[in-house]
Amino acid sequence: MSETVSMSIRDRVAVVTIQRPQHRNAVDLPTAKHLLAAFKSFDANDEADVAILTGAGGAFCAGADLKALAAGERKPVNPDGEFAPMGPTRLRLRKPVIAAIEGPAVAGGMELALWCDLRIVGRSAVLGIFNRRFGVPLVDLGTFRLPRLIGHGRALELILTGRPVEAQEALAIGLVNAVVDDGTALESALAWAKKISAFPQNALRNDRMSVIEQWDLDEASAIANEIKHGLATIQSGETLSGSSRFSDGVGRHGKFT
Repeated sequence: MSETVSMSIRDRVAVVTIQRPQHRNAVDLPTAKHLLAAFKSFDANDEADVAILTGAGGAFCAGADLKALAAGERKPVNPDGEFAPMGPTRLRLRKPVIAAIEGPAVAGGMELALWCDLRIVGRSAVLGIFNRRFGVPLVDLGTFRLPRLIGHGRALELILTGRPVEAQEALAIGLVNAVVDDGTALESALAWAKKISAFPQNALRNDRMSVIEQWDLDEASAIANEIKHGLATIQSGETLSGSSRFSDGVGRHGKFT
Protein backbone atom coordinates (compact mmCIF):
# COMPACT_ATOMS: atom_id res chain seq x y z
CA MET A 1 0.00 0.00 0.00
CA SER A 2 2.96 2.32 0.60
CA GLU A 3 6.68 2.24 1.27
CA THR A 4 6.02 1.89 5.00
CA VAL A 5 2.93 -0.35 5.15
CA SER A 6 2.25 -3.41 3.01
CA MET A 7 -0.80 -5.65 2.82
CA SER A 8 -1.18 -9.03 1.14
CA ILE A 9 -4.05 -11.53 1.10
CA ARG A 10 -3.19 -15.18 1.80
CA ASP A 11 -6.05 -17.68 1.80
CA ARG A 12 -8.60 -15.15 3.12
CA VAL A 13 -6.10 -13.73 5.62
CA ALA A 14 -4.86 -10.15 5.23
CA VAL A 15 -1.27 -9.66 6.42
CA VAL A 16 -0.51 -6.02 7.23
CA THR A 17 3.20 -5.32 7.79
CA ILE A 18 4.87 -2.17 9.10
CA GLN A 19 7.88 -1.71 6.83
CA ARG A 20 10.23 0.62 8.76
CA PRO A 21 12.78 -1.83 10.16
CA GLN A 22 15.50 0.84 10.22
CA HIS A 23 13.35 2.61 12.85
CA ARG A 24 12.28 -0.58 14.65
CA ASN A 25 8.95 0.02 12.90
CA ALA A 26 8.25 3.19 14.86
CA VAL A 27 5.18 4.92 13.44
CA ASP A 28 5.39 8.42 12.00
CA LEU A 29 2.39 10.38 10.68
CA PRO A 30 2.38 8.94 7.13
CA THR A 31 2.72 5.40 8.47
CA ALA A 32 -0.16 5.93 10.90
CA LYS A 33 -2.36 7.10 8.03
CA HIS A 34 -1.38 4.10 5.92
CA LEU A 35 -2.13 1.69 8.79
CA LEU A 36 -5.56 3.23 9.22
CA ALA A 37 -6.24 2.90 5.49
CA ALA A 38 -5.00 -0.71 5.43
CA PHE A 39 -7.35 -1.88 8.16
CA LYS A 40 -10.32 0.00 6.74
CA SER A 41 -9.57 -1.73 3.44
CA PHE A 42 -9.38 -5.12 5.18
CA ASP A 43 -12.70 -4.59 6.95
CA ALA A 44 -14.42 -3.74 3.68
CA ASN A 45 -12.85 -6.66 1.78
CA ASP A 46 -15.21 -9.62 1.47
CA GLU A 47 -12.27 -11.80 0.39
CA ALA A 48 -10.57 -11.58 3.81
CA ASP A 49 -11.92 -12.93 7.12
CA VAL A 50 -9.01 -12.30 9.49
CA ALA A 51 -6.10 -9.84 9.52
CA ILE A 52 -2.62 -10.15 10.98
CA LEU A 53 -0.58 -7.13 12.05
CA THR A 54 3.17 -7.63 12.13
CA GLY A 55 6.43 -5.75 11.62
CA ALA A 56 9.36 -6.23 9.28
CA GLY A 57 12.94 -6.98 10.28
CA GLY A 58 12.47 -8.69 13.64
CA ALA A 59 10.56 -5.91 15.41
CA PHE A 60 6.83 -5.49 15.86
CA CYS A 61 6.71 -1.76 16.65
CA ALA A 62 8.77 0.52 18.89
CA GLY A 63 5.91 3.01 19.25
CA ALA A 64 5.59 6.51 17.90
CA ASP A 65 8.55 7.88 15.95
CA LEU A 66 9.99 10.24 18.58
CA LYS A 67 12.70 11.44 16.20
CA ALA A 68 9.99 12.66 13.85
CA LEU A 69 8.23 14.33 16.79
CA ALA A 70 11.45 16.04 17.89
CA ALA A 71 11.97 17.23 14.30
CA GLY A 72 8.61 18.99 14.28
CA GLU A 73 6.08 16.40 13.14
CA ARG A 74 2.73 16.74 14.88
CA LYS A 75 0.03 14.08 14.86
CA PRO A 76 -3.53 15.17 15.59
CA VAL A 77 -4.69 14.02 19.03
CA ASN A 78 -8.43 14.65 19.07
CA PRO A 79 -11.29 13.08 21.04
CA ASP A 80 -13.38 12.66 17.90
CA GLY A 81 -12.84 10.91 14.60
CA GLU A 82 -11.37 7.56 13.59
CA PHE A 83 -7.69 8.58 13.30
CA ALA A 84 -5.44 7.86 16.29
CA PRO A 85 -1.75 8.74 16.62
CA MET A 86 -0.74 5.11 15.92
CA GLY A 87 -3.32 4.87 13.14
CA PRO A 88 -6.11 2.30 13.54
CA THR A 89 -6.51 1.97 17.31
CA ARG A 90 -9.93 3.66 17.41
CA LEU A 91 -11.38 1.42 14.72
CA ARG A 92 -13.96 -1.15 15.78
CA LEU A 93 -13.67 -3.66 12.97
CA ARG A 94 -16.26 -6.27 11.98
CA LYS A 95 -13.56 -8.94 11.77
CA PRO A 96 -10.73 -10.12 14.06
CA VAL A 97 -7.08 -9.06 14.00
CA ILE A 98 -4.12 -11.06 15.33
CA ALA A 99 -0.82 -9.44 16.32
CA ALA A 100 2.24 -11.48 15.28
CA ILE A 101 4.98 -10.09 17.49
CA GLU A 102 8.72 -10.52 17.21
CA GLY A 103 11.10 -8.30 19.16
CA PRO A 104 9.77 -5.11 20.77
CA ALA A 105 6.09 -4.22 21.01
CA VAL A 106 6.53 -1.22 23.24
CA ALA A 107 4.98 2.18 23.95
CA GLY A 108 2.51 2.90 21.14
CA GLY A 109 3.52 -0.44 19.63
CA MET A 110 2.11 -2.14 22.71
CA GLU A 111 -1.09 -0.11 22.25
CA LEU A 112 -1.30 -1.42 18.68
CA ALA A 113 -0.94 -4.95 20.05
CA LEU A 114 -3.64 -4.30 22.65
CA TRP A 115 -5.99 -3.14 19.88
CA CYS A 116 -5.70 -6.56 18.23
CA ASP A 117 -8.02 -9.39 19.30
CA LEU A 118 -5.21 -11.89 19.87
CA ARG A 119 -1.44 -11.65 20.37
CA ILE A 120 1.13 -14.31 19.43
CA VAL A 121 4.74 -13.58 20.39
CA GLY A 122 8.19 -14.99 19.78
CA ARG A 123 10.11 -16.10 22.86
CA SER A 124 12.43 -13.09 22.76
CA ALA A 125 9.63 -10.56 22.34
CA VAL A 126 9.40 -7.71 24.85
CA LEU A 127 6.35 -5.61 25.66
CA GLY A 128 6.11 -2.55 27.86
CA ILE A 129 5.06 1.05 28.34
CA PHE A 130 8.52 2.32 27.43
CA ASN A 131 7.16 5.79 26.63
CA ARG A 132 7.04 6.31 30.42
CA ARG A 133 10.73 7.30 30.22
CA PHE A 134 10.11 10.18 27.84
CA GLY A 135 6.92 11.85 29.06
CA VAL A 136 4.88 10.51 26.15
CA PRO A 137 1.26 9.73 27.13
CA LEU A 138 -0.87 6.76 26.23
CA VAL A 139 -3.34 8.21 23.73
CA ASP A 140 -4.12 5.07 21.68
CA LEU A 141 -6.53 3.67 24.27
CA GLY A 142 -3.94 1.74 26.25
CA THR A 143 -5.20 3.13 29.57
CA PHE A 144 -8.46 1.22 29.31
CA ARG A 145 -7.55 -1.73 27.08
CA LEU A 146 -4.66 -2.83 29.30
CA PRO A 147 -6.62 -3.02 32.60
CA ARG A 148 -9.50 -4.76 30.85
CA LEU A 149 -7.04 -7.37 29.60
CA ILE A 150 -4.81 -8.01 32.64
CA GLY A 151 -6.60 -6.31 35.54
CA HIS A 152 -6.38 -2.91 37.21
CA GLY A 153 -3.47 -3.54 39.56
CA ARG A 154 -1.14 -5.17 37.04
CA ALA A 155 -2.01 -2.56 34.42
CA LEU A 156 -1.11 0.26 36.78
CA GLU A 157 2.15 -1.47 37.63
CA LEU A 158 3.17 -1.60 33.97
CA ILE A 159 1.94 1.92 33.25
CA LEU A 160 3.60 3.49 36.29
CA THR A 161 6.93 1.67 36.10
CA GLY A 162 7.32 1.33 32.33
CA ARG A 163 9.21 -1.90 32.96
CA PRO A 164 9.76 -4.54 30.27
CA VAL A 165 7.53 -7.60 30.15
CA GLU A 166 9.11 -10.65 28.56
CA ALA A 167 7.15 -13.26 26.67
CA GLN A 168 6.62 -15.88 29.39
CA GLU A 169 5.44 -13.31 31.93
CA ALA A 170 3.17 -11.78 29.31
CA LEU A 171 1.59 -15.20 28.77
CA ALA A 172 1.22 -15.82 32.51
CA ILE A 173 -0.66 -12.54 33.12
CA GLY A 174 -2.89 -12.86 30.07
CA LEU A 175 -1.24 -10.11 28.07
CA VAL A 176 -0.57 -12.49 25.16
CA ASN A 177 -2.27 -15.66 23.96
CA ALA A 178 0.68 -17.80 22.87
CA VAL A 179 4.47 -17.88 22.96
CA VAL A 180 6.22 -19.53 20.00
CA ASP A 181 9.78 -20.01 18.80
CA ASP A 182 11.50 -16.85 17.59
CA GLY A 183 10.90 -16.23 13.93
CA THR A 184 7.63 -18.20 13.84
CA ALA A 185 5.10 -15.68 15.19
CA LEU A 186 3.77 -14.84 11.74
CA GLU A 187 3.60 -18.51 10.72
CA SER A 188 1.71 -19.33 13.92
CA ALA A 189 -0.61 -16.36 13.49
CA LEU A 190 -1.40 -17.52 9.96
CA ALA A 191 -2.29 -20.97 11.28
CA TRP A 192 -4.61 -19.46 13.90
CA ALA A 193 -6.14 -17.13 11.32
CA LYS A 194 -6.84 -19.94 8.86
CA LYS A 195 -8.61 -21.95 11.58
CA ILE A 196 -10.74 -18.91 12.46
CA SER A 197 -11.47 -18.26 8.79
CA ALA A 198 -12.65 -21.85 8.31
CA PHE A 199 -15.56 -21.41 10.73
CA PRO A 200 -19.00 -20.05 9.76
CA GLN A 201 -18.41 -16.31 9.88
CA ASN A 202 -21.78 -14.81 10.85
CA ALA A 203 -21.89 -16.47 14.27
CA LEU A 204 -18.20 -15.85 14.87
CA ARG A 205 -18.38 -12.14 14.01
CA ASN A 206 -21.62 -11.53 15.90
CA ASP A 207 -20.36 -13.29 19.05
CA ARG A 208 -17.10 -11.33 18.83
CA MET A 209 -18.96 -8.04 18.52
CA SER A 210 -21.20 -8.89 21.48
CA VAL A 211 -18.08 -9.47 23.59
CA ILE A 212 -16.60 -6.13 22.53
CA GLU A 213 -19.78 -4.13 22.98
CA GLN A 214 -20.68 -5.51 26.42
CA TRP A 215 -17.98 -3.37 28.06
CA ASP A 216 -20.10 -0.28 27.36
CA LEU A 217 -23.38 -1.76 28.65
CA ASP A 218 -25.14 -2.61 31.89
CA GLU A 219 -26.20 -6.23 32.42
CA ALA A 220 -29.71 -5.89 31.00
CA SER A 221 -28.44 -4.06 27.93
CA ALA A 222 -25.66 -6.60 27.43
CA ILE A 223 -28.21 -9.44 27.52
CA ALA A 224 -30.39 -7.66 24.97
CA ASN A 225 -27.36 -6.97 22.80
CA GLU A 226 -26.24 -10.62 22.85
CA ILE A 227 -29.75 -11.69 21.83
CA LYS A 228 -29.76 -9.13 19.01
CA HIS A 229 -26.48 -10.48 17.61
CA GLY A 230 -27.62 -14.07 18.12
CA LEU A 231 -30.86 -13.49 16.25
CA ALA A 232 -28.92 -11.92 13.38
CA THR A 233 -26.86 -15.11 13.14
CA ILE A 234 -29.95 -17.33 13.23
CA GLN A 235 -31.72 -15.21 10.62
CA SER A 236 -28.71 -15.46 8.31
CA GLY A 237 -29.40 -19.18 7.90
CA GLU A 238 -26.01 -20.17 9.22
CA THR A 239 -27.37 -21.86 12.36
CA LEU A 240 -29.78 -24.07 10.45
CA SER A 241 -27.06 -24.96 7.94
CA GLY A 242 -24.69 -25.94 10.75
CA SER A 243 -27.36 -27.96 12.51
CA SER A 244 -28.04 -29.84 9.29
CA ARG A 245 -24.34 -30.64 8.89
CA PHE A 246 -24.22 -31.91 12.48
CA SER A 247 -27.30 -34.05 11.83
CA ASP A 248 -25.49 -35.54 8.85
CA GLY A 249 -22.58 -36.56 11.08
CA VAL A 250 -20.13 -33.64 10.74
CA GLY A 251 -18.21 -32.65 13.87
CA ARG A 252 -19.58 -35.27 16.24
CA HIS A 253 -17.67 -36.78 19.17
CA GLY A 254 -15.57 -33.66 19.65
CA LYS A 255 -14.15 -33.55 16.15
CA PHE A 256 -13.20 -29.89 15.71
CA THR A 257 -13.11 -28.86 12.06
